[in-house]
Amino acid sequence: MKLLTSSAMALALLANSAAAEGELVIYHWFEYMPAELLEKFEAETGIKVTMDTYDSNEAMLASLKAGGMGTYDVAVPGDYMVQIMAGEGLLDTIADGELTNKGNIASAWADPSFDPGRKHSIPYQWGSTSFSVNTEDYDGEINTTDLLFNPPEELSGKINMLDSQGEVMALAALHMGFPQCDTDRDRLSALNDMLQNAKTHWASFNSDTAKEVLLSGDVSVGMIYDGFSAKAREERASITYAFPTQGYVVWMDNVVLLKDAPNRDSAIKFMDFLLEPENIAAVSNYARYGLGVTGAEEFLDPDLATLPEANPPETAGAGAFIAVCDQATQAVYDQIWTNLKN
Repeated sequence: MKLLTSSAMALALLANSAAAEGELVIYHWFEYMPAELLEKFEAETGIKVTMDTYDSNEAMLASLKAGGMGTYDVAVPGDYMVQIMAGEGLLDTIADGELTNKGNIASAWADPSFDPGRKHSIPYQWGSTSFSVNTEDYDGEINTTDLLFNPPEELSGKINMLDSQGEVMALAALHMGFPQCDTDRDRLSALNDMLQNAKTHWASFNSDTAKEVLLSGDVSVGMIYDGFSAKAREERASITYAFPTQGYVVWMDNVVLLKDAPNRDSAIKFMDFLLEPENIAAVSNYARYGLGVTGAEEFLDPDLATLPEANPPETAGAGAFIAVCDQATQAVYDQIWTNLKN
């Protein structure tokens, strides 16, 4: 198995430009797949795996559109991004009967609105995005988005935000009490102003070290995925995941079959492999998230059911999936994000 860093990708693509039978090229999130599981897949199938990583849905989409199509076989986008990619013609269709284990998909995830009938994808993992607080540094109320967007003075300059447009903007809308994909000019202006003011209190935009900066003490508050927070808490008990009263982001990541996949047969075998309960359970045991396959319970770490990061308290606001906006509205949100990052 060969795991590629982004800096090595260009050379690797030149070396592997000719598609070969028995190969699989994966485009995946960072720190989200146990190496042992890929080794198991290689041993069972004889298929050589190459994997490159990204740190946000938007980064993945931009890379694919900038020349990555025809290079990768599968990717792992979030729910809203599956819908966007399908709408842009970036996904291949999985024919009826191609996936032997498709019947293992749990009913709750078998016909999602972002991919009706699972024509392009299979479920991978699901969870939430919120933020965590090092309670050694801050002993006040943590279940409020004020800690990100209107923090007390003692937390100013000690906050890390995910470098992820969809999740930051969705959480900001929940904080303001505005609908996602809002078109009201006054509310959009207020959203932009709120974010620009909040930015003055942030130390960093970083996704791939969201756990590490909390563990190191570089920040006291950080946006983070629930599984990452659970891993951080195992190393430092004071890292506490917040469920804001204003609400939080929920998501389902999915393995998609990319259009023009150079190793399509290998991709189908890999997707079928991940639909086997024992295999997808290995991902959950490693990543600390939920799964969308039936029959996996006997293979799961029993502690997963009681993780505080996976069990919102009664005071938590409602979880919200990231909405897909129309093109004109999305352009406005893109501009707000660009202003925020500059």
